[in-house]
Amino acid sequence: MVGQPDLKLALELNYIAPRIGGVLISGQRGTAKSTVVRAFSLMTGGELPVTLPINATDDRVLGGWELDALMRGEARTQRGLLEEAGDKGMLYIDEVNLLDDHIVNIILDVVSTGVLSVQREAIDTVRNLSFGLVGTMNPEEGGLRPQLLDRFGLMVAVSELDRELRRAMVLTVLRFDDEADTASPWLEEGLAADRALRDRLVVARGTVQDVRLGEDTVQLCADVATQLHAVGHRGELVTVWAARALAAFEEADEVTAHHVRRVAPLSLRHRRPEAAHGGPVEWTEEDSELLDGLLG
Repeated sequence: MVGQPDLKLALELNYIAPRIGGVLISGQRGTAKSTVVRAFSLMTGGELPVTLPINATDDRVLGGWELDALMRGEARTQRGLLEEAGDKGMLYIDEVNLLDDHIVNIILDVVSTGVLSVQREAIDTVRNLSFGLVGTMNPEEGGLRPQLLDRFGLMVAVSELDRELRRAMVLTVLRFDDEADTASPWLEEGLAADRALRDRLVVARGTVQDVRLGEDTVQLCADVATQLHAVGHRGELVTVWAARALAAFEEADEVTAHHVRRVAPLSLRHRRPEAAHGGPVEWTEEDSELLDGLLG
């Protein structure tokens, strides 16, 4: 994949520390949002993510009774998409801003608690689930309600590639098309790089809790959230978790200001007062300068 370093990083951090609570990707059509998500799922889990359709019902999401079996007089339960995501490791919601708020709330509750509790129509089950949540949206088609926006741990605004990266992207696609059905050393090199990255992510996921997190760094995260006027307190928590995940990924022993500086735009951009009141979600040069002043 050419470009989009913030998007790649957000997906990696959410994989390392699922407690982050998911990644929301905003960008215009044709900016490879879905392609990156599916490629990441293939790299880390070996298969495409479970995808939630826009018209999904409670039964399809939570699970319920098999209708065909009921018509034959048999009571047979059917697993929902959340359980499937728990098995496969990722749930992908395309055009999440067009999904019913009620369904989005259900999914976010399961992600934040790690528990799926279904008590309906003579079904009473509780199951622990863990999966990466990724949602994509086109801001031209409407925004996400502020209460739901805040529930996503990280947010990335995907931008169009510049001139040089556009050229690199076209050449990469053309080369892939030409060599996809051949014994290509170039493709083998890419697959080897994927395997190496996946191994790094797995190791980081297993060691993230061992990374030291000093009180000074925690105070730094709180100060950043305060200075950026983040609404609520989820922002500083996600900043801490994401910075720790980045430190684990970089094989650092301790979280530093460098890690906080790198993740803060991802964890705080959608928690600004404008976004909390339904306004645009932006990150400006002034915001970056403020971070640089705080964190060096």
